[in-house]
Amino acid sequence: MKKQLLILSAFLISMTVFGQKNEVKAAEKALKANDFASALAQVNKAEGMLSGADQKTTAKVYYIKALATYKNGAKPIDLKAVSAAFNKLISYEKETNKPKYTSEINELSEKLKAKTMEQARNAYSKAVETKADADYKAAAKKFYTVYTLSPKDTLFLDNAAFLYSKAHDHENSNKYSQQLLDMGYTGVTTEYIATGINGEDISYPDKKAMDAQVKMKLATNPRAEVKESRRGILYNIMVENYMAEENYDKALEIIAAGRQEFPNNYQLLISEANVNYKKGNNTKFKELLEEAVQLDPENTSLYLNIGVMYKNEDNIEEAIKNFEKVIELDPNNSNAYNNIGATILDKTKPIQEEMNKSLSDFDKYDKLLNQQKEVYREALPYYEKAYEIDNSNVSVVQILVGIYENLELTDKLKDMKAVYENLK
Repeated sequence: MKKQLLILSAFLISMTVFGQKNEVKAAEKALKANDFASALAQVNKAEGMLSGADQKTTAKVYYIKALATYKNGAKPIDLKAVSAAFNKLISYEKETNKPKYTSEINELSEKLKAKTMEQARNAYSKAVETKADADYKAAAKKFYTVYTLSPKDTLFLDNAAFLYSKAHDHENSNKYSQQLLDMGYTGVTTEYIATGINGEDISYPDKKAMDAQVKMKLATNPRAEVKESRRGILYNIMVENYMAEENYDKALEIIAAGRQEFPNNYQLLISEANVNYKKGNNTKFKELLEEAVQLDPENTSLYLNIGVMYKNEDNIEEAIKNFEKVIELDPNNSNAYNNIGATILDKTKPIQEEMNKSLSDFDKYDKLLNQQKEVYREALPYYEKAYEIDNSNVSVVQILVGIYENLELTDKLKDMKAVYENLK
């Protein structure tokens, strides 16, 4: 009985091998006739019988499937399927160390990659022009396809992650950004640059190409510039995606991971500040901005925002100190003068409250009124300077009208009212 079973097994195996050979021959015949649909149908049957097949047969089946899927590059072409078929053959021959078909498939892959890259660039150019989500998404898909055709070229996956973010497809953007981070991607590259005879910089694919141009005196000033890591940017892309979805806790989680790797990354620090502001944590927001000042001490926007936070806390001294720092860095910053004026006017709030309580005490009321006018006089030059720098700010004009009226500056009031009528 055992002997019969062995004979039966051998018979079944031989029948399977026979079936494989028939399917492979039929697939080859269809392929030569450019009948790609039939070739694919036959080779798929053969692939289903590969269990126990030898290396030569398996490689041939994968090779025919790759060619049948590619269809000589004819349209329509399923780029995802082609990429999978190409990579399956290449991986198998690399694993078995018998690269019979790899060179040919690599050549086809490079042609397809170049063609798809051109399509991706065209799609990107269109997206930049239209700013449409659908066009950014189409470009992202093309760059991702280029990546699948050449997985070693991770820059294309980076491009896809960025463009999906531009398309507001946060899910795919986050997925590919995280994939890049997990694989240890840095994006650090060396760019070879020289100055052409027309005085403009030219970028070369490698040092050899650059040196050749310099040797022929077609370029001067050769240099190599190392591009900084893209990892911090990838963290920020994910943070922006989660912020757009108002998932602030997840955004903070990504920021924490990013800042652990890049503790001095300015954009991650600002993102953390912004997330805390969105969450209503103004104290933390201000603390992080003050930390950011240490990294970028000449950024007027930082001082302006810190000043506003101190103003909201009624800390007049610190608020004005930060606004004055803005003026020190940018003497023509109208917002800084406007904010100093507004901070000074905050001093009138307790005076006004007392005045409202003292309506029947004329002496006290008059005393408080004079104090109020002194505050107006203190704030006035800052508002006038803000108007001098930017005479289109309706809010500043309205405030000046009010101050001139309270200080009984008749001529200035008349002129400013005319300005207001023209602006509103």
